[in-house]
Amino acid sequence: MIHLSGGWGMNLGATQTAVSATEQLLNLWLHGKSPRTSEYYRLYAMRFISFVGKPLHLVTLAEVQGFAASLEEQGLAKSTQRTIMAAVRSLISFGNKSEVLPRNVGALVELPSSPDTLNERLLTELEVQTMIALETNPRNRAILRLLYLGGLRASELCQLTWNNLQLRGNSGQVTVLGKGSKTRSILLPASLWVELMQLRGDATPNEPVFRSRKGSHSGHLTRERVHQIVKAAAQRAGIKGNVSPHWLRHAHATHALERGAKIHLVAETLGHSSVAITSRYLHARPEDSSSLYLPG
Repeated sequence: MIHLSGGWGMNLGATQTAVSATEQLLNLWLHGKSPRTSEYYRLYAMRFISFVGKPLHLVTLAEVQGFAASLEEQGLAKSTQRTIMAAVRSLISFGNKSEVLPRNVGALVELPSSPDTLNERLLTELEVQTMIALETNPRNRAILRLLYLGGLRASELCQLTWNNLQLRGNSGQVTVLGKGSKTRSILLPASLWVELMQLRGDATPNEPVFRSRKGSHSGHLTRERVHQIVKAAAQRAGIKGNVSPHWLRHAHATHALERGAKIHLVAETLGHSSVAITSRYLHARPEDSSSLYLPG
């Protein structure tokens, strides 16, 4: 069992022990999470630990509330505050459930509410098609189409190898590893399948589908480069805003639902853990409203 003991004025040896125990708790808490999630959660946790200035088992409810107030005072966006506090509460809850921390002092701290800005990040079908049409680089065009038509996250796209693509009749499917290490298979339109096969050339099954031309450590294209590709495509199409790969995933959900796809099918394709998550897209751009029935 991990023991977080000692006070802030303890000697060097005890201090090092507490730091080591905290690091061990963080590693256990982050086990199984994606590298990117682990990176940010660790950053948020260390920000909290630095703020309270004491071992986690001595932290009080008032100090957790004080940290939440400090985020507000710094002028951080509500969504950012919510993300940071969700990570802090998760760490404390995990420590308590694993019997490392005596109390779950974060349970009574409410997360800051933030408005749903999904409707501000929705692309029209015309905007998406314009982004794709103006992309002349074959690899980048395939990236845009797979993000949109497959509804993939950038991280899912980057880790693909040719082993993940299987022939299905005149088309094919792609199997991706999503959040929580859950896999899902997505049928692809025949035109996109042909486009991907043209890119493959003589690549072996274990090679990346989208390879980094600058030679990344793994050979796979990086998420940062995918963001650059999408942003450049949006700029060429005259689309304002900080367009990211996730906007194409949002567009997939919205456009599929508008064209009559069943909500459960969209949820399965996107790898949503709950249909309630997918239902956000139904409300982001409604087809009807009671306001239209009132005299203008």
